[in-house]
Order: sequence, then C-alpha cells, then structure tokens
Amino acid sequence: MAVKKYSMKSVSPCAACPRFGLGFCDAVLGKASEPAPEKNEAWQHHRIVPAGKPIVARNQSSPDVFVLCGGWGFRFLQLADGRRQILGFLLPGDLFSVASVFEERAHFSVKALTAVQISAMRRSEIQLRMLDNPEIVMALAKTCVAETESSDQMITELGQCSAEERIAFLLLNLMKRISARNVIREQQYPFPLRQQHIADAVGLTSVHVSRILGTFRDRGIVELSNGVLKVADLNELKHLGSLN
Repeated sequence: MAVKKYSMKSVSPCAACPRFGLGFCDAVLGKASEPAPEKNEAWQHHRIVPAGKPIVARNQSSPDVFVLCGGWGFRFLQLADGRRQILGFLLPGDLFSVASVFEERAHFSVKALTAVQISAMRRSEIQLRMLDNPEIVMALAKTCVAETESSDQMITELGQCSAEERIAFLLLNLMKRISARNVIREQQYPFPLRQQHIADAVGLTSVHVSRILGTFRDRGIVELSNGVLKVADLNELKHLGSLN
C-alpha cells in the first residue's frame, strides 16, 4: 500500500480535526480557518501510513517534526538481538517527541500500530514561529513536563512493580488518555494493542501477559477482546495500578 500524501493546495485535514484548538498543533498553526501565507504552503504535509509500517527510524535524520493525527503508533528502542522496549504509545494529537523540535535525528524508532495519519511540519518553520509566539514555547514546555512525568513513572513501574501492577498501570494510563479523546460508554475502550505490545511496554513475555490478562478476566476486573478493553471493576484496577 502506497503512502498517501495530501496536497497543501487542497483543504488541510487540520481544518476539520476534532483535536484542533488544543496543545501543540493549535499553538503552531493558529486558527484553522486562517490560510497559511503562500510562501509557506509547503512547510506542512500530511500522509497516511499502513498498520505495522515504520514511520521513523532510530538515528534517521529528518527536517520534519511529526504529530499523530489519527490512529495509534508507538515509540520504541530495539536491541541488537531483536528485543524491543516500547517507550510509549502515540494517540491522536500527540507530538512524537519534544526533542524532535530541536534535533534532526531521533533517538528512537516509531511504528504505526494501526493505520495512521500523520502531520509533518518543517522544523525550521516551527523554530521561526517560536521566536514570535510564546504560546508555542508554553505548549512545548507542557509536553516536556508530561514526557518527563511519564518517563519517571515508567522507571518506577519497571523497577518496583509486580507484573500485575505493571499491566494495571499501563491500562489505567491508556484509559485516561483514550477518555480525553473519545466518548466512553459502559467502560469500554478502543484498545488495538496485542499482547506482545503490552509485553514490550512493561518488560514481560507475551505468555506472562496472557496469563495475567486471563487472571484479570477471571477475577472480573477487565477483559480484552476484539480490540476492545471492557472494564468491570475499575476500583480494583486502580488498587492494582496506582503508584500513589
């Protein structure tokens, strides 16, 4: 499947984005209804990447800063022997990394978990806009704080928590982020992760993850089936997955 690009002479997908008006994109792009200056027509483009395909390769140099517009992706590091550590999952509206605004080379790789749409914006243009717009700097600062907090939580989770606690923490974290982007009914969350994705995020084997998810199901806490996470006992999940 070929990567689909959108011409900037057509209407930008940003104009109809349900997440426009929040965070980094809003600060950089301004009002979606305002046309960009003609000289800057090519500074941003959109494309679609099929599920399972790479988006960014570690140490790859790029002039662009990427934001996920739709679908799910994940950032990861891969060891020489093939083992993979998932650093975080990307949901619609997420900047791949604050560092990418300043650095040409990514220290991680990114892959599409589902089919995704991404926005690529020229780093040089963003940096120019930062000089005149403190809102961009503030948006980046907030994202940086969130990234640091997430990193600290992951270190604590991997270093101190049991397997059950790690998985419960991951589920709660993703549920919170999904809820911020979707209307959730009857505690059912869209959840396209496979057991291997969960395993690579929490430092366990896929077999161990399967066993724990089965235990959660049997205890009436959560059930993961057909890309949907059904939460039956939120209090117990919070009891297992809270770092407080």
